[in-house]
Amino acid sequence: ETLQPLVDSEKDTFMGLYKYAQVTIAHQSEADCFKALINDSAKVIVASRKLNNQEIAYFKSRNLIPVTTKIALDAIAIVVNKDNQDSLLSIKQLASVLNGEFTNWSQIYKNSKLGEISVVFDNNGSSNIRYLKENVLNGKSLSPKCFATQSNPAVIKYVEEHKNAIGVIGVSWISDFEDKSAQGFLSRIKVLDLTTADNPIYPDDYYKPYQAYIALKMYPFSRRIYSINREPYAGLGTGFVSFLSSD
Repeated sequence: ETLQPLVDSEKDTFMGLYKYAQVTIAHQSEADCFKALINDSAKVIVASRKLNNQEIAYFKSRNLIPVTTKIALDAIAIVVNKDNQDSLLSIKQLASVLNGEFTNWSQIYKNSKLGEISVVFDNNGSSNIRYLKENVLNGKSLSPKCFATQSNPAVIKYVEEHKNAIGVIGVSWISDFEDKSAQGFLSRIKVLDLTTADNPIYPDDYYKPYQAYIALKMYPFSRRIYSINREPYAGLGTGFVSFLSSD
């Protein structure tokens, strides 16, 4: 679901070029996508991770080796309310929020009057949660102050309505400057600049999730996006994946 704008755009273009092709997309959490692939209710999934060892072993036991193809670079965006006066955050500070060490905005910004921090994600099975657990918390549990809604638009709505909130969304929901929906979302929230430096000195130490910074991996929450195809033959799924990975 966090990749919905990206995949829908690809699907619409593909079906426009190949008028007899009919691709049906189900937007689900990453966890549900991998379940669908294993249960054979989806021939192809698009996700931000490859198959893990357990999943590879399962497919090998059935003499089936899904093909994994890198198709894009993406990122996770950290967003706050438009009235939040601050726009800079370090990964160290974010880790302290996610693990519950920091519970009040004044612990991040000394003069902040926003009070208690709440953190909102899109879905309990989301790739966004998994990414932050693995790359920020090193597998540790999230603070009880973190909770999930049901979608990226719901995260944006919550952040818009709560001045003390921090939201975690997929950057594709706000990155297309030619898309009215994306720009509508972007007008309602503020995207934070992030840094990996523990004690940043200059504004140039921080990066927004812009395309160039994602491509060069200067933005700290850049990630690869993969298509995973379990078709045992060269069918429509294979054709769609070939399109996704082409220029």
